[in-house]
Amino acid sequence: MMVVSDTSPIINLAAIGQLDVLQQIYRTLALPQGVYEEIVIAGAGQPGANEVQSIGWIQRHTVTDLALVQQFRRDLDKGESEAIALAIELHANWLLMDERRGRIIAQQHGLSVIGLLGILVLAKHQGHIVLVKPLLDDLHVKAGFRIKPALYQQVLTSAGE
Repeated sequence: MMVVSDTSPIINLAAIGQLDVLQQIYRTLALPQGVYEEIVIAGAGQPGANEVQSIGWIQRHTVTDLALVQQFRRDLDKGESEAIALAIELHANWLLMDERRGRIIAQQHGLSVIGLLGILVLAKHQGHIVLVKPLLDDLHVKAGFRIKPALYQQVLTSAGE
């Protein structure tokens, strides 16, 4: 299975000590160079920076279709643009992305997209985590991840909690 990730799912899962959930679900993860730079260089010392450099199941890729990246750059940042372009190039099964505008553009290009909250629900259904609620609370407190109350409840319902 080919899976490409944007920055947000990685840094937020790392912030709550759950980065390994991605390996348990997807086995390997492809990162475009722009996302790697956002996490490792711009985010040096922050959650995920050391892990992305040292974990073998996270693999860095260079996007070859720079015109496509530039097309996406009109509306998105470098990491999001490269993540979508790489997912298209690699014919990825999934793109991991939280940013709303990026998700819309990715879906317009035929990509299957899942965000951090969907990943947590999937991890629970597959038996990789026991409860989603404490992780949602950790995301809010430790990572500053904002979740609207209605979405919070929807996620818990989807997780059977």
